[in-house]
Amino acid sequence: MQILGKMLVLMVALSAPVMSQQIGDPEKGLRFALEVCSGCHAVHPKELVSPLPQAPRFEDVANTRGMTAIALTVWFQTSHPTMPNITMGDQEMRDVIQYILSLKEH
Repeated sequence: MQILGKMLVLMVALSAPVMSQQIGDPEKGLRFALEVCSGCHAVHPKELVSPLPQAPRFEDVANTRGMTAIALTVWFQTSHPTMPNITMGDQEMRDVIQYILSLKEH
């Protein structure tokens, strides 16, 4: 049992840096979001409302319970009838996701 506990501690310690790595560039994500997303969404932190009221503020998305890079990736890769069909490359998607996650209150 002691060996299993030590192995678990080692696995967590080794995986922590990987889990905390950024997947994209938040500054590039902000620039993309300002160009493409800000017509509907409140992109900047502390904007009180989105230009399109039914579009969630990025800060609210970031602070949704359980929000992760994986959840945002799945969301971006799924068609949504209420959103325009926006074409974004993989790196742009990672940058926007990193920007959104940077808004998370810690």
